[in-house]
Amino acid sequence: MAASSVFGNTVLIQGSEPLIAERAVAGRVAQAQREHPDAELTQIHAGDLGDGRFADLTGGSLFASWVIVVVDDLASLPEQSLPLVKQIALDPFPELSLTLVHGGGAKGRGLIDALKKAKVSCIAADPIRAWELPKFVAAEARSLRMSMDTQASQDLIDAVGTDLRSLTGALRQLASDYQGEQLSASMVRRYFAGRAEVTGFAVADDALAGRPGAALEKLRWALSTGVAPVLVTSALAGSLRGLGKYIELRSARMPQNDLARQVGVPPWKLKELARLSRDWGPKGVSLAIRAVARADEQVKGAAADPGFALEQMLLIIDKARQS
Repeated sequence: MAASSVFGNTVLIQGSEPLIAERAVAGRVAQAQREHPDAELTQIHAGDLGDGRFADLTGGSLFASWVIVVVDDLASLPEQSLPLVKQIALDPFPELSLTLVHGGGAKGRGLIDALKKAKVSCIAADPIRAWELPKFVAAEARSLRMSMDTQASQDLIDAVGTDLRSLTGALRQLASDYQGEQLSASMVRRYFAGRAEVTGFAVADDALAGRPGAALEKLRWALSTGVAPVLVTSALAGSLRGLGKYIELRSARMPQNDLARQVGVPPWKLKELARLSRDWGPKGVSLAIRAVARADEQVKGAAADPGFALEQMLLIIDKARQS
């Protein structure tokens, strides 16, 4: 294979920032499809790779000689599948483009260390630090053919929050009205007037804390004031991922700063996660994340009434918490 080809090699995408990881995956898949438009694409959760499934996926088929495989959440890989995944990842077939995604944490470190020792290409998907967010917002604005000064970027962060998906969603909203323009702080404040108090994060906080009535009330108010439904699902997804990682890692003996870094939250957020974890278990978090994923698909066009889809999501999340 040519040195620049994405076939015949493996890439590890590692880090707890989902938006960066998703973009890295999308970029690699797009490059592979440009090389071989007829390639067979499979994206699968690592937990579903038992019983030789990985060998079936990576070995091609009668209908496609080129294969693109993306394995999400590598930490959930079944123990019995580890040797085969390691073998193929270290020596992929020439017709295979393999992408492995690991969200950080201690689970699955043996495989990660083996891949890095073998000099497998690695793309970092680490969270963006709080002081770097204004630069991120400004760069995203430029990609949408807008420009923002530092104060305008900071005001957007203050109104929407620090979740990258929420910020990019807000920027797309601004681009629909101001594409090609220079955005000032006053324009951002005017556009998001009244939204800082009721954002997707406020809805998420009430939903995870077991206050479904307050969550539903804030959801309806947020939607009535123009908050995009996708900002609600992205805020909930981010909060649930953080809670799930905290539950997974809370028994590990590590300093608070290291734990916060692994979970992907600022250190002060750990107390809140510790409080929430008393009412949540791994199964409940998993059920809630699936409900958010379904609602996210619905609000992006699969449902006629996004508001109803979000309300049903909140009710399911409350049941998941109680489970």
